[in-house]
Amino acid sequence: MAAQSEGGGKDDLKTHFVTREGLYKLMPLSEYSKPTRVAYNGQANPPVKVSFVNVDDGSSSPDRLCFNVGRELYVYVYKGVRKAADLTKPIDKRIYKGTLPTCHDFNSATVSPDSVLLLVGFTAGQVQLIDPIKKEISKLYNEERLIDKTKVTCIKWIPGSNNQFLVSHGSGQMYLYNEELPCGQTPPNYQPFKHGEGFSIFTCKTKSTRNPLYRWVVGLGAINEFAFSPCSRYLAVVGQDGHLRVFNYNSMELVGTMKSYFGGLLCVCWSPDGKYIVTGGEDDLVTVWSFHEKRVICRGHGHKSWVNVVAFDIYTCLVCDDEKCEFIPKEMVDSSSSLYNSIPPQANHVAPGDGLVSAGGKGREGRPDSTQHNGSHMNSNHNSTAEQSTATAVHYTTYRFGSVGQDTELCLWELTEDIVRQPYNKTRISTTLGSHATGGAIPRSNSLPNDSAAKPNSLANNVGGHHPEGTTGHAVSNSVINTTNKFATLSVADRKESQDKKEHKRNFSLASRNSDRVGLLSKSNHVKPVDDSVKLYGTPACPRLDEVPILEPLVCKRVAHERLTSIVFREECIVTACQEGLVYTWARPGSVVHDGID
Repeated sequence: MAAQSEGGGKDDLKTHFVTREGLYKLMPLSEYSKPTRVAYNGQANPPVKVSFVNVDDGSSSPDRLCFNVGRELYVYVYKGVRKAADLTKPIDKRIYKGTLPTCHDFNSATVSPDSVLLLVGFTAGQVQLIDPIKKEISKLYNEERLIDKTKVTCIKWIPGSNNQFLVSHGSGQMYLYNEELPCGQTPPNYQPFKHGEGFSIFTCKTKSTRNPLYRWVVGLGAINEFAFSPCSRYLAVVGQDGHLRVFNYNSMELVGTMKSYFGGLLCVCWSPDGKYIVTGGEDDLVTVWSFHEKRVICRGHGHKSWVNVVAFDIYTCLVCDDEKCEFIPKEMVDSSSSLYNSIPPQANHVAPGDGLVSAGGKGREGRPDSTQHNGSHMNSNHNSTAEQSTATAVHYTTYRFGSVGQDTELCLWELTEDIVRQPYNKTRISTTLGSHATGGAIPRSNSLPNDSAAKPNSLANNVGGHHPEGTTGHAVSNSVINTTNKFATLSVADRKESQDKKEHKRNFSLASRNSDRVGLLSKSNHVKPVDDSVKLYGTPACPRLDEVPILEPLVCKRVAHERLTSIVFREECIVTACQEGLVYTWARPGSVVHDGID
């Protein structure tokens, strides 16, 4: 007989789940979608993305929500968990012909109750700037596709800038635009500006300043996503070549790199203090990379297919202040939220690697950073005098982040100090503290397969909830449970040398796959790129499976019929979206008094 789990039977979609802080519940009346439902045909459509902005209009519903479905783009007043969504009254609705929206981003630096700037990228490469409130502004960039003909994969306003934004494409190139400048009537001419290992940067060679201001060529294959650090100084870029590259955006220098276990990397995000970067991709894993140590510190296995989106939940981080550990307080959340959403670089902020956030939103150094372009690239003053914060510093001891993927599952993860302090290149087994972390079964451990043959296939077959033949589960001591404070984490133990050799369903040779990609790209781009995938394997940038901990999810639930494409953590809820065009709201514990909506 199939066991019942949260929200229904074994094969049902889950409508609630439990974590250490309490019950999360799906709010059916807070669902956003197209006003009229039609037969689902989303296989050819771009992923459904979700963007939020707070217009601060003094009302009980100051947030605005944007999402794309097929050829359509919607902007709604987001009413949260206590008020039902009114799908009949969108603020703005647009239907496009010949091209489909792929991504979008609000400009929080210029937002007002009467106006908000929204960037939209499209499958054919164009970029549109609109004001869904005023409806007076509508500008097109790359309209004739003279700059780039491939789809827009990610678009973001430069943190703190009123008029500059960065756009990445499936061609593996990024372009910096100024919304006030025109695009030329002829294809742009570029001249080299800077280059390094795996990237090149060009300026637009013209008599008068025009878009694009800069062109970045990064890696081999498509750029899938990029993200600015909380301090706005660093830019993390992930692509189809499986590389995470981290740049000092001001100086355009490569400061760190990481390689996926295999396949492309699809998503990336920063921890709220800038100390860690989490990626997800085609190896079905989430990978945590330390910015300070420049190494992979753990991998998370829970998804059964590609990981589409990763995001940190700043509202459930555990912090320590004067030897007292507790959930991050609301005033700290407010300051950390501004950090996480890339506060204006002119403000004081935490530098990545510092790991300390004050209640006033200032870091230990609090260095101002001038990142306005004004027709040229950013110049930063890293030697400016630090303004010391007088507020009490808070140290993160546990980070919560979430991921959603092609397998329609939502996973929540917790990264503890026990994991990040473990040294590199130690043999380990993974442990789930089931009864303490998720209210499930007794703790268990899963031995990993021998990785001496460098096969990426063993992970999906042997890291699940069963013991491969010949392995033994190890009990978790009370000391481990007390140390981790009832969070899902890992313990260190000896590793078996002989394990199951079953192949992953997408098994292939790491060297041969990337060699084929290099050959293809070298022909199309008339260049000879360097493939360092094999060189990185077995190093801190791409460790073997037995060299870093394997993290298991705190929560892993199937919550949609179609693949999940977005996850956003908000103060009172978690918002997810799936390829079917449905945007769901999951109320946090305590945010809703009754079972239904008030």
